[in-house]
Amino acid sequence: MALADDLSTAENWFTSSYSDNQGGNCVQALVLDDADAMAVRDSKDPVAGTFVFGRTSWNAFLDFVGEATP
Repeated sequence: MALADDLSTAENWFTSSYSDNQGGNCVQALVLDDADAMAVRDSKDPVAGTFVFGRTSWNAFLDFVGEATP
């Protein structure tokens, strides 16, 4: 994981389908480098910073969340 340069103006950010629809808890993601990396940010403050995960780390996270979610 790394902090990314300013990606706040990048196009194609999408909001997680598991995010709160009332605007309080929204995670947004952006596919980078032909899916070799994933950027993640808080929609409430998109210029505060972006975390970037490589493909292996992102897939491990998704596997973990999928196992932990009923």
